[in-house]
Parts: sequence; structure tokens; C-alpha cells
Amino acid sequence: MRVKNNKIKLSKILLLTVMFLVVTVGLATSGCMGGLQPVGWSGGVVADETLFLGSMEGRLVVVSVADGTRQWSEPITTTSSGGFGCAASSAAVPIYGTLVVAGDLVYISGYNGKIYAFDSTSLQKRWVYPAEGNLQTIVGGAVVALDKVYFGCSDGKVYALRADTGVEAWEPFQTGDKIWSTPVIDGEAVYISSFDKKVYALDAATGEKKWESPEAGGVIASPPFVYNDTVYFGSFDRYLYAVDATDGQLKWKSEVEAGNWFWAKPVVYNNTVYAPCLDGKVYILDAESGHELIDAIDLGSSVSSSPVLVDDSIIIVSEEGKVYSIKDNQKKELKDLETKVYSPLCASNGVVYVHTQEDEALYALNAQTGAEVWQVSLASE
Repeated sequence: MRVKNNKIKLSKILLLTVMFLVVTVGLATSGCMGGLQPVGWSGGVVADETLFLGSMEGRLVVVSVADGTRQWSEPITTTSSGGFGCAASSAAVPIYGTLVVAGDLVYISGYNGKIYAFDSTSLQKRWVYPAEGNLQTIVGGAVVALDKVYFGCSDGKVYALRADTGVEAWEPFQTGDKIWSTPVIDGEAVYISSFDKKVYALDAATGEKKWESPEAGGVIASPPFVYNDTVYFGSFDRYLYAVDATDGQLKWKSEVEAGNWFWAKPVVYNNTVYAPCLDGKVYILDAESGHELIDAIDLGSSVSSSPVLVDDSIIIVSEEGKVYSIKDNQKKELKDLETKVYSPLCASNGVVYVHTQEDEALYALNAQTGAEVWQVSLASE
């Protein structure tokens, strides 16, 4: 019992540490802690042969996927009203959530508590929500569907805005604690996880609650994954869960306990769950029963970046920058970038895009061979 209690205490300490670091980022970008730069680990999104990305300098960066040339680099800024004795100032906005492109707009969730919509061609600002003031911090990304923009906020609420104007589409839904994850849309339902240890299903048109899952044993920070009418998610209690997508009833809780938290989004393919963990392992479970199919694959370094499916391979990157493919439950190292990676991966047309945090850059790699197609620095020129 002493070992288990020590694990619980350690998890609480680690959670407080993560929250402290994110709060520190907010102070650093308010203008009160001079010399510190905005931070973020935005994933990329490809649309019309163009990749859109939020840089660690708080910029909307647009890159050609053909050759990696930077087409645009637009700063996302906010005006601070001061506080803690600080004068009002303009500062760049950290971007943690992956950008979304829909129609002729690109949507950005800012850590400063605002959602921005820009013209995807000219990068002219179309609208910002809220127009006045700020919500609490937004850590996860947004998702666009059914002519609406959906996102969660650290105030514990789920929001829906009209995609064309940014006007609220329905009354925000209140969960029991903060939300750091990105919502998932499947059919006419919105699925989102909360720090209150539950996953919620909302009616995408009205925001009314369809169900809430049974309480997990720990905070849920990662986005869920929907597959074959089942919602899969990992928790800070070190277990994986599957609930029925129609009523939220528990289907299974994994028998295996991981060595650390599940932070990244799992991927489900061919009736198999692939769940990377901060203990540096990828857990591989039967999607129907939750039974472990093989021993977890050890990548030797924590994984906080969400993987992607390319053809029949799971592409995944460790925090130390090693890129792997997992096919037929066999691991193959594709590339060692020798730099830190926290951002979720992005893939398009057989190419995987990796946003690195040290000497910030974007790498385009062949998803089958790991060969470098191109790389581009994301630092300001």
C-alpha cells in the first residue's frame, strides 16, 4: 500500500508541476516577465498543398508542402491590461492547440483565452471571440464541423461558435473541472474530456448533454478517439478506458496499469488500440475487450505527441525526437531528429510532418522510409 500511495502522491506533484509551467507561460507572455518567449506545441494541418502551424514565437506560419518554403509568418498578438504592477503592453500569444482549416478560414485557439479566425489566403483577421475581454486559458485545439467551431476551455466549459462569424451558437456547457483537450466530432455528437475525470457527449446542434462517462480514477487531459461506436481515452490514473458512444456506459478498463500518465491521443486501427504513454511505451490492446495483445513496445523516451495513421502504419515520435512506425505490431525506427518533440504529428499524402521544439523547425519525412523530404526553420527571419 505504501508504494501505491507514493505513486499517487508523485502523480499529484507532477500534475501540479505541469499546471505551474503552463501558468508560468501565461505570465511570461503578459509582458511582466521580460526576456521570456511565448511557448506552444501546436500541431500542423495541411489544406490545399499548404501547411498551417502555430510557432513557439506565437506566429501563424504557412509553409508550402511541395518544398518547405515559408509563405507567411504572421504574429498573433494580444494587448495586456497590466497587472502585478505591469504596464499595458502587446505580446505574442502562445498556441498549444492544433490549427483548423475549413472553407476559406483558418482557426487558432490562443492560450490567452481567445479564438481567432483568419482568411487562409490573405491571413487577414475575420473575427475574434470574445471580441472584448478574454476567456480563461485555452490549451487544446478547436474543431470545425456542422458550420460551427467547437472548443474547450480551462473554465471547464465547452463552447460552440458560428464558423462564419464567431457568434455563440449555443450556451456554453459546464463540466466539473478545467478542460485541456481538443473535442472530437462524430456524427451529430461532440465528445470531450475534462479534468473532472469524465468524458462528455453533447448534442452538436444544441449543446445539450447526451451522457457523461463513469468517473475514471484520474484526470483526463488527452482527447478521446471514436471508433466503431466506442469512445477510447487514457487517464492520469495510468489506465485506458472504452465507453459506449451511444450511452457512455463502460465497456472496459484496461487490465494493465501503465508506468505513467496517458497524455497523447490514442489511435485505433484494425480493431487495435495503440496508446502512447509518458512512460515511453506504446500499449497495444484489443479494441473489443481491452486485453493486451502483446507486451508494450518500449520507445525509450516519454511520448506526449499524438501519433498519426498513415496507410497501415502508426507513426509516432518520442520526446527525444526518434520517429517510429508500428506496423503489424512491429516497431521500426524511421529517423532520429535528435531534438525535443511535444507537438502532435500531422500527415498528408504519405508524408509525416514533425514540429520540433529545440531550434524550432518543421520536418517533412517519408512515412515509409523516414527519408527527409525537407526541413524549414520556424524562427523569425
